[in-house]
Amino acid sequence: MPTIKDVALKAGVSATTVSRVLNNRGYLSEALKQRVYTAMEELNYRPNELARSLSRSRSNIIGLIIPLVSLPFFSELTGHIEEHAYLNGYKLLLCNSQQDKNKELEYIDMLRSSRVDGIIMGSHTLEVEAYRQMNLPLVTFDRQISPAIPYVCSDNYAGGQLATTLLIEKGCRKLAHIGGHPELNLLSHLRYEGFADTARRAGIWQTSLHTDNNSFDVQAYERLLEQLFREHPGIDGIFAGSDLIAAYALKACRESGRRVPADVRIIGYDGTALCSLNHPSITTIRQPMEEMGRLAVELILKQVEGVSVSPANILPVKLQEGSTT
Repeated sequence: MPTIKDVALKAGVSATTVSRVLNNRGYLSEALKQRVYTAMEELNYRPNELARSLSRSRSNIIGLIIPLVSLPFFSELTGHIEEHAYLNGYKLLLCNSQQDKNKELEYIDMLRSSRVDGIIMGSHTLEVEAYRQMNLPLVTFDRQISPAIPYVCSDNYAGGQLATTLLIEKGCRKLAHIGGHPELNLLSHLRYEGFADTARRAGIWQTSLHTDNNSFDVQAYERLLEQLFREHPGIDGIFAGSDLIAAYALKACRESGRRVPADVRIIGYDGTALCSLNHPSITTIRQPMEEMGRLAVELILKQVEGVSVSPANILPVKLQEGSTT
């Protein structure tokens, strides 16, 4: 393997000069930098990124911990985060926690050992103190850990209001919400609160079913929908806590002989590609996922530079009407 000394010898400069080129330190002419880059290319030299990060106290790597990369929302969000990290000269280290507390702890330890510059958290199985002790720039999605740690989320409450208002305007009089467990202390629970408050103000009957502490158990979605139609056969409007739950609601309606939207109207939440892949296409509350990914990266980079950031970063949502309403 070629070394930095080999590059220096071939370029006719000192090893210190090669190091300055690699780390972009001090004034260096373009001609000099090009000589070094040409020598690196001819020798097929690859810098030791870990050694470089130790020398400059910066790795240009951001850690991302999410519950399940296979879920449509987190899959699309990860793509946007990676893109914006790359555009800012950063690489992404992706960790898939699968809602496992021990796995999440191990990933946090690994990211800290890898000297990442910051961590974006989409998975939240640990106690608040565990996050406070990271001593790294941190950004969370849909969870307010402490006043000092910034979070990014969509306007969940407004989303619940938009969805419920549309269902009522379409003539629905028996409404149901299906979502994650309220004790998970996630800001996404505000979707339900927006739903319940809007239905209550309109004098519309409503009920709610939720998963256990694993919000992403697809088998639980099927059980909840079976329970819903068994206990409340007259349900004519469903607000799902995600597009994935909405897709399962559409499936359950087909299997039970209910027509959508004639008998039951369905609205999801997220605005993923899954909505248009279903037939009929799913009406949803669209989160600005690209902006959320860009903002999460920006908040990490500002903290790395020592710039203070706003703790609450709440982005607006939009109603995207498909054929299920």
